[in-house]
Amino acid sequence: MAKSVIGLFVAVAAGFSQYSARPAGSPPSELAPAIASELRQEGIQVISGDGKVYCQVWLRAKAPQGPETSEPNVMLKTVPHGALLGVIHYAQPGKDRRGQPIKPGLYTLRFSYYPEDGAHMGVEPNRDFLILSPAAEDTDPQATPNFDQLMAMSRKASGTNHPVSLPLWRVDSNFNEGFAQTGEDWVWSTKLGDIPVSIILIGINQH
Repeated sequence: MAKSVIGLFVAVAAGFSQYSARPAGSPPSELAPAIASELRQEGIQVISGDGKVYCQVWLRAKAPQGPETSEPNVMLKTVPHGALLGVIHYAQPGKDRRGQPIKPGLYTLRFSYYPEDGAHMGVEPNRDFLILSPAAEDTDPQATPNFDQLMAMSRKASGTNHPVSLPLWRVDSNFNEGFAQTGEDWVWSTKLGDIPVSIILIGINQH
């Protein structure tokens, strides 16, 4: 399994591509043991144009399941809000989809969907997001914080009034596992358990 997955990581080299990817190895040892035990033992390592590691990501081995949500424009309908979906380590300063700086460090990735209100209209075509929180303070893989609780957790990562987030979506057709540039974004397509998903790891919303 690991060898087949390794072969699917694509180092995109055409044109003026700035990033590539390779396997990341096991999750970080500084993670809470309960969190680490839920993760896949092979992650992705994103390399910037200078050859240095930009970030590393490990997703959960099995997708958390719950009752199907009735929320509109949510693609991961059976994943409970607030569920742990993975972790990300930034070796360099990063940016989220809003352009907010992300300090180097280790963060959990939990599932959320932004509110349907005027402040968020048109942010993305679907409402699914990964919300980053400091891993040192997020140690229970079974926790499912509500929206307000999760936003408060993430503000500790951002240091601003806005949470740190990465868009994701379910891929129901034409799924190709790997890491590639799509427009101005760099997207990792992989599986969360048996759910094919894509995550924008690098990119800023221009709208």
